[in-house]
Amino acid sequence: MRVADLAIIVAYLLFITWFGAQFKEKQSTLKDYFLGGRGAPWWAIAFSIVSAETSTLTVIGTPALSFAGNFTFLQLILGYLLGRIVVAVLFLPHYFRGEMFTAYELMQRRFGPRVRKFTAGTFLVLRALAEGVRVFAVSIVVSVVLGWGELPSIILIVCLTLFYTFEGGMTAVIWTDVVQMILYIGGALLSFFLIVHLTPGGWTHAVSVGEAAHKFQMFDFRFSLSAAFFQRNYSFWAGLIGGCFLTTASHGTEQLLVQRLLAARSERESRRALFASWAVVFFQFALFLMIGLLLYVYYNSTGKTAPAIPERTYPEFIWNHLPVGVAGLVIAAILAAAMSNLSAALNALASTTIMDFLKPLRPHYAEARYLRFARWATVVWGVILFSVGLAARHWGRVLEAGLSIASVLYGALLGVFLLGVLTKRAGEWAAIIGMSAGFAVTLLLRNHVAYTWYVLIGSCTTFIVGLVAGVFLPQRAERRLAPHVTV
Repeated sequence: MRVADLAIIVAYLLFITWFGAQFKEKQSTLKDYFLGGRGAPWWAIAFSIVSAETSTLTVIGTPALSFAGNFTFLQLILGYLLGRIVVAVLFLPHYFRGEMFTAYELMQRRFGPRVRKFTAGTFLVLRALAEGVRVFAVSIVVSVVLGWGELPSIILIVCLTLFYTFEGGMTAVIWTDVVQMILYIGGALLSFFLIVHLTPGGWTHAVSVGEAAHKFQMFDFRFSLSAAFFQRNYSFWAGLIGGCFLTTASHGTEQLLVQRLLAARSERESRRALFASWAVVFFQFALFLMIGLLLYVYYNSTGKTAPAIPERTYPEFIWNHLPVGVAGLVIAAILAAAMSNLSAALNALASTTIMDFLKPLRPHYAEARYLRFARWATVVWGVILFSVGLAARHWGRVLEAGLSIASVLYGALLGVFLLGVLTKRAGEWAAIIGMSAGFAVTLLLRNHVAYTWYVLIGSCTTFIVGLVAGVFLPQRAERRLAPHVTV
């Protein structure tokens, strides 16, 4: 272990923990703790959106995809843009009518309290499982650096992130996201140029080897209605349609990202942050795929043996081949991505727990008491995510495991939101029946189709079954999406 690299990593971890904790004094209300007082600029929220949807899964999993395959993963980015357009048109206008803290308050306005709790509960399960995979992913990096086992690696990151999230709330989350995102993008750029320098023949050789191995293939336009077509994770159609539904679900219905949109000063700034985040996401995915290509060329050109686990390729190369000091900086950047995403998840899980479950049950508590509960809810979710992270060791390839777990639940969640926004006939029980059907069908088909189709299948099933159920079930009085209604 090199003292200079370890000193950089330790210094970063201490600094970001101290920096996040500095926002404690600004947390006096639930609006401060969960929405940052709606005072952050749009560009900081854009960075925070990217940080929330990026994690160590992206940093170590994306290079592994191009190292073992090609650039077809980028087809999802086209769907990400289309999904953001849908969110801006369909959901943002509703979210900025009145003061909302969570996405699921919209479901109470439209359907009633049962659907609010059903959708909020779905988010809690979804985020706990998906975040557990991400927590495990960071243990891979820490174990490479320190030689520790997975258990102490997970404890270290969870405890440090939990501390500043507990103290600083959403304000700490947003501004540490900005710092951490600058660090991990800068670290990736630095490692990109250094890998080019270390590769025999440099960039020209890397391009020629990549072209010969078809690494630069980005599009796969093959289309059929066969089972094999729907089992391919990355095709143009799966990327465009599946990516659109995935992004609409994640950015339009999941509290982790909706919370950032709600933290903007206005609907206009929220929309600006949403689209700016897409440009950053496109850049970072392309950068990490290019790093995977360079690693493929390096190992093939030098005859050295690559790690048996693809996700270890990038962090092991950094630690073993980059100069002293530089390696520590890049590893710190990878940890930045992990802590950024984890802090976002902890705050989102706490906000949903308090605003969608505790506050409706106990509406007359003082604001200070709710704030105290919010902090301790953050701690409880930290313990839960730690536990799920240990279990995630046995769930397969980390990037695709995280996306597939989320996609199983996203479908039903998006379907019921579309049912609420686009229709007026379906009532509360019709929405619940629709969601249940969406879950069941997605789980039934998940071993027969690629995860990129899960959200489309689940949302369409939920929407259609809910619509049909609304015809046959008597409705209770509907809660319209009126601007004056508050919960």
